Amino acid sequence: MMNAEILRDPQTMEQLLLEPAGAVNAVSRKIYPKDGGYYSFLEEAAAEGSNKKYMELYNRIARFYRLSNKAYFALKFGGERSYRQQFLSELELLDGQHVLETSVGSGDNFLYLNAKVQLYGLDISSGMLKQAMRNLRRWGMTAELFQGEAEALPFRDNSFDCVYHVGGINYFSDPLRAVLEMIRVAKPGTKLMIADETEKLVTGTYQKVPVVKEYFGQQKDLPQIMNCIPDAMMELTYKEVCKGLMYCITFRKP
Repeated sequence: MMNAEILRDPQTMEQLLLEPAGAVNAVSRKIYPKDGGYYSFLEEAAAEGSNKKYMELYNRIARFYRLSNKAYFALKFGGERSYRQQFLSELELLDGQHVLETSVGSGDNFLYLNAKVQLYGLDISSGMLKQAMRNLRRWGMTAELFQGEAEALPFRDNSFDCVYHVGGINYFSDPLRAVLEMIRVAKPGTKLMIADETEKLVTGTYQKVPVVKEYFGQQKDLPQIMNCIPDAMMELTYKEVCKGLMYCITFRKP
């Protein structure tokens, strides 16, 4: 069961209360509804910039996202576990911890975490979150899911034992702010992980797939996420994994 104490209004950082209508701001009484099994902190019509563009993409492809990925991972890496463990193995997990994934998508990474933890996931796409809910039911797993922007997380400072991100930050409207939000909600001492596509994957695959190439065909240079990590962070590392198609950045919050 979710610990309501960690919830905060992403706009004001005021306490949220869990009521039948949803998550309710304790001061203003603004309601963030719970619909379809997840709490919504975003009106999709209000999304802007890159966030809006890629929200629309993932809403469009959500229904066949997992199936197409599984086929690709089987051909390219010998299976989904082999692919995901190349970056998920960097996480430090213990049973009972509170774990947050930003850009959780259809929840596929949850299936490969090697600990019995309390799962939290946030994504901008309602289509992907609906698929995540279906997947969790099929797997017999539970997680608390939220629709929102990673640049404005609806959580209290220092709430999570593990915070990670896989795929998406390259195309956020504000990658720096998203990194700072991950750090804000992580407990001191937490090891954080960020993984996303390298140029090799974007130019070698995405720009050749008919369904998505219109979103990546005129791709600008990918952001330098390493430059978004504050100097105060400890144990900063960068490596390329998955045959050079993904990068994996890890660091520790002091």
